[in-house]
Amino acid sequence: MATKSSSAAAAGGKRKAFGKHNEDGRTKAVKTTSGKKHIKAEAEDDESSDESSDAEFHTGETPTSTPNESGNGSNETKSGTSSREAHAKQKQLAQERKNAKPLADEVHRTKKLWEKLRRKSHVPKEERQQLVEELFTIITGRIKDFVLKHDAVRAVQTAVKYATPVQRRQIAKELQGTYAQLAESRYAKFLIGKLLVQNDKEIRDIIVPEFYGKVRKLINHAEGSWILDDVYRGVATKEQKANLLREWYGPEFALFRQPKGTEVTGDLSKILADEPSKRTTAMKYLFDMANGLIQKKMTGFTMLHDALLQYFLNLNPESEEFKEFFETIKEDETGDLLKNMAFTKSGARLVCLLLAHGTAKDRKQLLKAYKDTYQLMSGDNHAHAIILAAYDLLDDTVLTSKTIFSEILGKNEEKDAEHVIFLANDLNARTTVLYLFEGMSKALFPASHATDLEILKEIHEIRTKTSKKDAEVRRKELVTAMSPQLLAAIASSPADLVATSFGCQFVTDVLLSATGDKKAALEAIASTAGGDPNAEAPKDAYQALPPHISTTIHGGRMFKTLIAGGRFDKATGSIQKVDPPLNFADLLYPVIKDHIVQWATGPSSWSVLAMLEASDFSSKKELLKTLKSNKKALIKAATEAPASKKEEMEEKSKAKKGKDTSAPKGNQGSKLLLEKLDA
Repeated sequence: MATKSSSAAAAGGKRKAFGKHNEDGRTKAVKTTSGKKHIKAEAEDDESSDESSDAEFHTGETPTSTPNESGNGSNETKSGTSSREAHAKQKQLAQERKNAKPLADEVHRTKKLWEKLRRKSHVPKEERQQLVEELFTIITGRIKDFVLKHDAVRAVQTAVKYATPVQRRQIAKELQGTYAQLAESRYAKFLIGKLLVQNDKEIRDIIVPEFYGKVRKLINHAEGSWILDDVYRGVATKEQKANLLREWYGPEFALFRQPKGTEVTGDLSKILADEPSKRTTAMKYLFDMANGLIQKKMTGFTMLHDALLQYFLNLNPESEEFKEFFETIKEDETGDLLKNMAFTKSGARLVCLLLAHGTAKDRKQLLKAYKDTYQLMSGDNHAHAIILAAYDLLDDTVLTSKTIFSEILGKNEEKDAEHVIFLANDLNARTTVLYLFEGMSKALFPASHATDLEILKEIHEIRTKTSKKDAEVRRKELVTAMSPQLLAAIASSPADLVATSFGCQFVTDVLLSATGDKKAALEAIASTAGGDPNAEAPKDAYQALPPHISTTIHGGRMFKTLIAGGRFDKATGSIQKVDPPLNFADLLYPVIKDHIVQWATGPSSWSVLAMLEASDFSSKKELLKTLKSNKKALIKAATEAPASKKEEMEEKSKAKKGKDTSAPKGNQGSKLLLEKLDA
């Protein structure tokens, strides 16, 4: 059987034996005495050594000869040389060729040093410093020769890892002019990451500008694309990002930079506003470049998502370009593009806008891509906004509850509580539940979530043209669908939920606004208040007792609101009670009445005051009688007790603002209780 020439086989890394060649370059197959065929090992010395060297280059190993397969078991070749001797000769020739290569000695020494340095726990600090110094003496001035060798570059990375800031800058400067080449290298690209991970501004400003003018080439490169995107996403300054993003708008932006001192913007709408004539070419160039990556399934780049958003924001919703772009996104059968976009800032905003502009059928198709991903999305910094947008845009609330609620709240009743506890306490995930109860309140969307509010306002404006159902009707339907699982989770795991500030806020919102039977959940929350608020752990206890819920600010606030049966409305100056009433005071009092004095004189004295003010509290007379019999304790708390943490914080705030802080100390709730007793 004819095969390829020996040199071609070695270059492909697939040849496993060395054969004798005819003049035409084909391997000669010979029959043995046993009737089997084998390949003769009569290669010329120079051919064998060439093959050995090539095989070592491609595989990193010294090639071995194939054992003789002759039927008589002889280890000798036709020339009389044993296979062991032939192999030893080949190995020797390969080593000689290796030693003849440039920097062979230096590479060997760096590898020996790297072998020691990489075992961090086995090398004392002093010895490591000596090894690093020795390593720097070898590589300084010749780093460019080392970094493109797959074995030597690891030693350089180790040098960067243990180097001083001055030494790292020295390496960065020595490599100037080669970073685009290094980014395309399978091994050297990691060196760029090692240099940038130190957050050195000088090194950043050396490396990032070297990618200018090379964005189109690198973003399509299998190795360079990820390094380019990592630099863009995590290292580059705002101006550097703008310079890189502008290259998506046409070759002229890659060739010509903005004059120094002028503001550089990556916002395509601003660029087109200044130069309207560039719209057609810029939009086409941008779409073609982005579509090329989409077709190649290279859709995980933040830079791509930013570019797609810029393209979308400059489209007319009624244009053919808009329809073509929408179809391009929907045609991604695997859903990888939509999934990847969900987890970046620009990508999540783009998906929300696509949902807002799409028809009911479009929305269903887009959200289908996120099946089995909603729970992960709920806790992500950006992806949770897509869930909020779905709440506000999908008219089919049954579809929303089946696709989204079933994942974020759980499908297994035994684990539903775990899902709800996560939703209650995660900064991002909690918005996917409480948004339906609280809306766009500042308590739910702090400054860190300002982007969420911007996106919601944007889609609310668009949905007036694309959605039919009334927003309040949609919200109530979703609350009704969600309530049973939330109430069941509160009833089964009350202690876990009330242990945190976020958990208490979650419980309060659900019990005030959910629909359905709340009795079991209310009783469970009341049960968490049991026990002595001043109890201490035994001296021989392994660990201290967790603080009693009545001694926490968030616990007291939760009880006070639930006892009041609604939230305080600043506009009317009164409590807006829920219907039907909670009657929580009647459930809580039997649990705490044995320790009511500690409650009345402690941080949760406001909860006791709320009981006296509650119109539906049936044991008011009994409570008043108990408080009157312990009036001395109330007086002491009102005059001598230290202020609560909340009151201390308020006093400090007043002091900073220059306000009078000379008000008498003491428990303010206890003071108001005394006024009630004296009334």
